Amino acid sequence: MEGSSFIDGVWIDGATPFATHNPSDLDDVVGSYAASSLDDGEAALAAARAALPAWRDHAMQSRSDLLRTAADLLFARRQEIGTLLSREEGKTLAEGIGEAERAAQLFRYFSAAVLGARGEWYDSMRAGHNILVSREPVGVVAAITPWNFPIALPAWKVAAALAFGNTVVLKPSSFVPGCAIMLARVLAEAGLPPGVFNLVLGDSLELGRVLIGGADAVTFTGSTENGRNVLAVAAQSMTKCQLELGGKNALAVLDDADLDLAVEIAANGAWIQTGQRCTASERIVVTKGIHDAFVERLGRKAKGYKVGHALDPATEIGPVANAPQFAKNEQFIRSARDEGAELIAGGEPVAARTRGLFLAPTLFAGTRSEMRCNQQEAFGPIACIIKVDDLDEALAVVNSTELALSAGVATRNLRDAEHFRKNCRAGMVMINAPTAGAEYHVPLGGRTPSGYGPRECGSASEEFFTEAKTTYIHHGA
Repeated sequence: MEGSSFIDGVWIDGATPFATHNPSDLDDVVGSYAASSLDDGEAALAAARAALPAWRDHAMQSRSDLLRTAADLLFARRQEIGTLLSREEGKTLAEGIGEAERAAQLFRYFSAAVLGARGEWYDSMRAGHNILVSREPVGVVAAITPWNFPIALPAWKVAAALAFGNTVVLKPSSFVPGCAIMLARVLAEAGLPPGVFNLVLGDSLELGRVLIGGADAVTFTGSTENGRNVLAVAAQSMTKCQLELGGKNALAVLDDADLDLAVEIAANGAWIQTGQRCTASERIVVTKGIHDAFVERLGRKAKGYKVGHALDPATEIGPVANAPQFAKNEQFIRSARDEGAELIAGGEPVAARTRGLFLAPTLFAGTRSEMRCNQQEAFGPIACIIKVDDLDEALAVVNSTELALSAGVATRNLRDAEHFRKNCRAGMVMINAPTAGAEYHVPLGGRTPSGYGPRECGSASEEFFTEAKTTYIHHGA
């Protein structure tokens, strides 16, 4: 049987066996894997370090072609990858295939970015001198990814790192290793040289410390709490950090909003993909004139969703991805009710034909900004409505949490939309659109502590995955 870790172009067996289970059917074992040892982590770093000089100097066109070939392979296998993703993470099949397609698109985008490499030429203040500013790979990159986007998140980190001439050690979440293994197979088939991409499995703190301490840079997506831990470890070795962390995202709905549109974007942001997106709408801030009609309509929308097995074509919302997260969601709901939040919809498990982690889309009203349910991230299909008087109060509530990742406003008034955009603290602002749904060709990220370091995706990737070098040239003229 092929090993679980991919180091220096070779599949090897890990140290500790584990299995993953289908959250739509807990009796279905999706895959059997083995966690990597600390020695495996060291070996992966050493392989990446040894492969770095040749990959850094690899011809631009060839590097671009390799990434494009990987993109084509990912796209050709989108059905296979999407099905595995839906079984292992719980997204609906359409969402799983869509995520596999997004991974292919990311590799295509960064295959073009290779050929866009550039430097800057300056005249000097001194006669007979010129100045060249070039960008060089940061080096060996440790990429640590969570369970909610099992193929897209590894793809956008790995594709960007490789495009700018870095080598990579990827460590995915142990809840969803299958897609990362498929990515490793695709990269090997595309012709990536040994050691340029390496894969290790395991969620142990010790393995994480080995990777962070031995890499030149670490790109991490996960909770703010875990991000602080990554930053603390990285500080010891002064490893460059890119952290994309938690969000307590808010959608403001103003009195003049298109009610049909506002309900649709709120529902999409709150419950699609089971609310397991860092940009999901967990707080919905509604002005008093539209509040009652909005609550009634959104509650009806929540109750109308078909929750069920991810591979069932009729399913609109799949299961919570894993048992620990399901338990956290249940505790969050109990806590909100204890605080006095009014349950409008959901709030309980859903029975289905299989033994799965199904949770009804949940909506609370009558909440206040200072409640725990409006300050702590739920990361599930749970949203809370806060009633406010006007735009100014809505903005104050939107800005009242430190997790300033994404925020949105629903309004027909362009002046109010612009006022919201300028005064909202979030790193991403959506106008008449869901707070979730970021695109890969533009920067993604929030303000600390929702994020730390250079942004991800688009042109922002170059800032993290390269280092600037300034060269002064005395030509003697």
